Amino acid sequence: MTRPTLNRALVPAEDQHLLALPEKAVQFGTGAFLRGFVDYFVDAANRAGRFGGRVVAVGSTGSGRDRVLEAQDGLYTLAVQGRAAGEVVEEHRVIASVSRALSARTEWDAVLAVARSPELELVFSNTTEVGIALDEGDAYDAAPPRSFPGKLTRFLHERALAFDHDPARGVVVIPCELIEDNGPRLKAIVVALAERWALGARFVAWLDAAVPFCSTLVDRIVPGAPAAAEAERLANALGYDDALLTTCEPYRLFAIQGDAALGARLSFAEADPGVVVTDDVGPYRERKVRLLNGTHTAMVPAALLMGCETVREAVEHPVVGALVRRILFDEIVPTLDAPGADAFARDVLDRFANPFIRHALFDITLQATMKTRVRLVPTIRRYVERTGHPPPGLAFGFAAYLLFLRGELQARRAAAGLPVPADDQAPRVRAAWMDVTRAEAGVAPAGAIPDDMAPQVAAALVERVLADTSLWDADLTQVPGFGVSVTASLLSMLRDGVPAALDALVRAEPT
Repeated sequence: MTRPTLNRALVPAEDQHLLALPEKAVQFGTGAFLRGFVDYFVDAANRAGRFGGRVVAVGSTGSGRDRVLEAQDGLYTLAVQGRAAGEVVEEHRVIASVSRALSARTEWDAVLAVARSPELELVFSNTTEVGIALDEGDAYDAAPPRSFPGKLTRFLHERALAFDHDPARGVVVIPCELIEDNGPRLKAIVVALAERWALGARFVAWLDAAVPFCSTLVDRIVPGAPAAAEAERLANALGYDDALLTTCEPYRLFAIQGDAALGARLSFAEADPGVVVTDDVGPYRERKVRLLNGTHTAMVPAALLMGCETVREAVEHPVVGALVRRILFDEIVPTLDAPGADAFARDVLDRFANPFIRHALFDITLQATMKTRVRLVPTIRRYVERTGHPPPGLAFGFAAYLLFLRGELQARRAAAGLPVPADDQAPRVRAAWMDVTRAEAGVAPAGAIPDDMAPQVAAALVERVLADTSLWDADLTQVPGFGVSVTASLLSMLRDGVPAALDALVRAEPT
């Protein structure tokens, strides 16, 4: 039996009113993240009677998603899959918050018509991190301007002109790109373009008075389209085909920086506990970087050396999982002043153990040295400052990172024809291995190090790498006790093997 394709006729009668709501938001982007994040929140708000508006989606990349959205009456299915509070969750919902989709390339006049809509309140975007950048060659009268900030500047100027710069017709700009201070950075580019394009002081004053540019932190894993077999399983369960079927995890956080006055303008934020309007998104960002990203970075080398292949496999491994929990709860959480750090750490474990997502550990090794510098070094230093001793789990993770960068696993992967993620700083660590092993033990870096030479090799390597300020922007030999702890862990790995070294660590009582 042929399945129907998702369209408005399949929306239950009690939800048909959602399809008639006015257009109160526009989003630049039609990709999976916006569908599983912003459009989800707007849909939840509409169902709760909190927002009462739909979103016009503007596509710019030529992906064709705008045409597919149009063919499905703006509808798509969101499959929420993962773990929450330790339980497996799978829920399906038809998202009805997108009214229509426009192509900026072929329907720019229609996009500008949206700017002139009296009911418009919000502008969202997710154009990747490189999307918020000044294009020196952008042009106001291009149809459309090349860059996202160029499109936004033209869009906002169209609105200002349409309403004679009335402050009451301002909109709230909410960028979702994963860069720090994304709101102010985007505004600075818009103002710069306004000055280049001679749009006038009145327009810039209108931006200042009527158009808040919010800094945000967005956090939800949205893999997007499922694999073919999973898509077929879901289609059979749903009873219809959906060319934009989108998967995401249950966890979501949308932290938006603003005061109470701004919060009053964001009525959609009231409908879901995942949306937080706060006067400072910084603590939420630090919580994510330290606990989620930092734990990823800390555990991956040890997990790979233990033979694990995915994040889920690592956290469910009896010994690697114990290391992950120690790093999370005993070593990172105590260094944070961010709200809800302990609860967020429990959410992190659920997210890592998501049975619907296969997150390859090797993928996380992309630029591992820079990630270690940004995500782990501040935590290590703060832990020592607060406790007076080094964090043993993070020291073990650092030692595993050093052993991983010796390169045997990467060489085997390359020999098998598999990609090896780049790490621009890895050659410095490999050079240290080469120099130290030859000088101290007289062997090649990948060769077996004699037991009687292992202490000298471990100590010399750790001393050299920790002292390399070009890697860490600090001399880590000056962090009390850290070098000693890393050296002890590395020596244990070299002498006894990684499994025995890790088993000894997790059996020891936490400091």
